[in-house]
Amino acid sequence: MQVSGRQSARKKTVSDVLLQVGDRARERLHPCFTAAGVSYPPRSVTLLAVKTSAQLEVWVNEAQVKSLIRTYPIMALSGGPGPKLAEGDRQVPEGVYRIAALNPNSRFHLSMKLNYPNAFDLEQAAREGREFPGTDIFIHGRAQSVGCLAMGDTAIEELFVLVADTGYQQVDVVIAPDDPRCSGLQSIEALPWTDELYRTIESAFARYKK
Repeated sequence: MQVSGRQSARKKTVSDVLLQVGDRARERLHPCFTAAGVSYPPRSVTLLAVKTSAQLEVWVNEAQVKSLIRTYPIMALSGGPGPKLAEGDRQVPEGVYRIAALNPNSRFHLSMKLNYPNAFDLEQAAREGREFPGTDIFIHGRAQSVGCLAMGDTAIEELFVLVADTGYQQVDVVIAPDDPRCSGLQSIEALPWTDELYRTIESAFARYKK
């Protein structure tokens, strides 16, 4: 936090961000929603991220209809295929997550925190005696990553506003090593539990067919 004189700079709130960039972000989003025949803001959103193609798809869930709104390039993601195992391994996690919080004061412009490690991650870490599976995984701006999904500033503004308008509690995030809609995910022999993990990811992706 920067300090000027005796007063600390006031931290921004989510409302501040929506006032600053909300209208511009919505202007860019609305044509995508119109083209998909979906009203804005939606009831719920699912973000599908694929490591190998470095793409993030935005899907809207309305009643029984699932609509692809747009696909963003992921500007940077560190590590490679395979789940995150430990603090500092620079791996982007793999699994089904939720947005846990919106951060309007990120040093990466804006960010959205994932609930990594989730219950499944913690269970596997405990079984294997891994005390520090890592934390603080975000979808954020800029184009640098040490385990997060870096989307660039324009994209994160749109995603941040979309998630805020929808309600972050109504947003799922699924991260996969490859797109399981193209071919099945191959479990990692050294990590037998990835068989269960990848079945869960495959099931989540199967609901969203282009």
